[in-house]
Amino acid sequence: MAGGLMLYEIGTDNVGLANAGAAARAQGPSTLASNVAGLIYLPGTQITAGAQMLHGNLEFSQDAGSNIPGGDSGNAMEWAPGGSLFVSHQLDEHWYVGFATYGDFGLNIDYDDDWSGRYFLQDGELIGMTLLPSLAYRLDDHWSFGLGLRAMYGMIDSMLAVDNNPFDILDRPDGSLEYSDNDWGYGVNLGVIYEPQPGTRIGVTYTSEIDLDFEDSLNPEGLDRGVATVLANRGVLGANTQLDMQVPQTLTVSLYHALNPDWALLASVGWQDWSTFGEIGVQLDTGDPRETTLDANYRDTWHLSLGTQYQATPLLLLNFGAAYDSSPVSDHNRTLTVPMSENWRLGTGVTYALDKQTSFNLSYEMVWMGDMPITQEKAFPPNDPKRVSGEFEDAWIQALSGSMTWRF
Repeated sequence: MAGGLMLYEIGTDNVGLANAGAAARAQGPSTLASNVAGLIYLPGTQITAGAQMLHGNLEFSQDAGSNIPGGDSGNAMEWAPGGSLFVSHQLDEHWYVGFATYGDFGLNIDYDDDWSGRYFLQDGELIGMTLLPSLAYRLDDHWSFGLGLRAMYGMIDSMLAVDNNPFDILDRPDGSLEYSDNDWGYGVNLGVIYEPQPGTRIGVTYTSEIDLDFEDSLNPEGLDRGVATVLANRGVLGANTQLDMQVPQTLTVSLYHALNPDWALLASVGWQDWSTFGEIGVQLDTGDPRETTLDANYRDTWHLSLGTQYQATPLLLLNFGAAYDSSPVSDHNRTLTVPMSENWRLGTGVTYALDKQTSFNLSYEMVWMGDMPITQEKAFPPNDPKRVSGEFEDAWIQALSGSMTWRF
C-alpha cells in the first residue's frame, strides 16, 4: 500500500527499486505502468510477464477502550497473489505502441469471525485492474511523449457483522450485511521524457482521476426479526446504496543518471490526490432519494524514493532502493475499513540476462507501516453504542516478485 491504496508493486523489477527512477528508467515494457513515453527506448517487440506474492502482518489488538466482546483480529492480510503483462512494439523510428494489464489499486482484508471489531468490518475487498493501450512518439534525440488510455475494472465486496442481541437479553449469534458490486472507470496516462545527454533522463508522468460508481443493496443474512425491522425502518434494508469514489490522480517526476558504465543513480518524487478519494458520494434509493458526501478527512500524500543500479557483470544487474510515503490519514481519522499509515520501503533485486533476447528479474521489498492506533464508535442497531479501541502493532507488508522479458 503506497499513499493510500495505490500499489507500486505489480510484479516488475520496480519492486527492487522501491519506485526510484520509475518514470525515467524505461528499461523494459513495464515502463507502460510508470511512464508510457519510455516506450521509445524499446526497439523491436518486447514482452514482460510478471507475478508476485504479497504477505503482511496486519493484526489488531484491542485495549481497555473496547466494549465489544470478542478477541483480536488475527492476521488480516495473508498471502495475496498478483500478476501483470506488458507488450511494446516499435512501428518506425518515431512511433511506438504498447499494451499493459496490471492491478495497482486496492486492498484485501479478512479479519477473524469473532473479533471485537466485527460490527465495523468482517472482511473487505477493493480491487482495480487496469487495461492500458498506449502510444509514444520520439520527437528528436532529447524529447519523447506518450499517451495511454486507461480502463479500470473496479470490484468491491464488504461484509460486517450485526449484533442480534443488542441488549444482552438473549444469546443469539450475529447476523451480517454484505455489499458487493463492480464497475468500469476510464482515464488517461500522460508521459514525457527529456534526455539532455546520453545516460541522463528526466521523466514526468501524470495519471488522471478515475470515477468508480458502485450500486448494491445491503444484503442481510441471519438477522433477528426485530433487528431487521429496525434496520428497515432506518432505510438501511430494502434500498439500493450507490457509492461514488474517485481513484486519485497522480503526478510523478523521476531522474535516471548513469555515473559510468557500471553505476546509475535513480530518484522519484510523487504526489497522489487522496483528499478526493476521502470524499465518497452516497445516494440511498428509498423512494425519497437522498444524496450526501461522506468525508473521511483524507489528505494528499507525497512520495520520495532513492535508488541505485550496479552492473556487476555483463549479465547481472543489481537493484537497490528506499522510499517514503506520507500517510493519507491522521491517527484520529484512521479506520478499521482502510487501515493506512505512512510507510517506508526497502527493496532489492537482480536482473540476469539468460541470453541476448531473454532476461529474468527477481525482486524483494519490505514495506514498514509501524504502529497504527484506531478508535471507532457507532450506535447501530437500535441505539447501542459500539466502540472498538486498540492498534495494529508493527504492521508491515512484504512483496516477492519475479518477471521474464523477451525481446524480438
